[in-house]
Amino acid sequence: MESAPKRFNEMSRQSAIEFTHASWNPVTGCTKISAACKHCYAERFALRLQAMGMYKYRRGFRLTLHEDVLEEPLRWKKPRFVFTASMGDLFHRAVPESFLMKVFDVMTRANWHVYQILTKRSDRLLELNDRIPWAPHIWMGVTVESADYRFRIEQLRKTGANTKFLCMEPLLGPVPNLDLRGIHWVIVGGESGPAARPMKEEWAIGIRDQCLRAKVPFYFKQWGGANKKKTGRLLQGKIWDQTPLIQSPIGQLSLF
Repeated sequence: MESAPKRFNEMSRQSAIEFTHASWNPVTGCTKISAACKHCYAERFALRLQAMGMYKYRRGFRLTLHEDVLEEPLRWKKPRFVFTASMGDLFHRAVPESFLMKVFDVMTRANWHVYQILTKRSDRLLELNDRIPWAPHIWMGVTVESADYRFRIEQLRKTGANTKFLCMEPLLGPVPNLDLRGIHWVIVGGESGPAARPMKEEWAIGIRDQCLRAKVPFYFKQWGGANKKKTGRLLQGKIWDQTPLIQSPIGQLSLF
């Protein structure tokens, strides 16, 4: 692990991820922890940026802390949804608690944005829960790629996050009997990239139907595959882009 020296300030670009506006990466890099990690998009992207000579990714996908971008959201005056640590996992055990708390401090101060944090390390999330300053504009999610990882939902449910969401991407199998109590949003998507594993339609439909019964907003992100633009995001002929209705500190902030 290394903290990057401050050489220049890399402003995060508008995100290409469908369910957010921008990305902010005070932490980049990760290590594989579960089945969803096999063809990690962030790893592919980081190695590509390393090959292009981008200083921030000089270490490729090795975990790196970026003190120089910590205060980026404070400089963004227009409110936006911000995917936090989209190129890593903020709750990786190699991220010091002191640094993680600095990230939460910035989110607390730059409270005109809505932050979306996603982790596969729900055990560490729960361990740190009582020390995290949860605010309404900080959303917390966990990845649940198959029924084997439903335990992450229960660990997320025990946290103090005001808005809790599930990212079921890449969806690698059916997930019946979802307990959606206290869950405010579910995102489903297939894996993308050259070695993408297929997602069956009945898996996505099964989750959508459970969300409809539980009255939880359902967002279908993509079918994925080698060409995700070609496969699109229609599920049974319909675009599913439901999201939670959130009031930001400066008023209603819409994702779309």
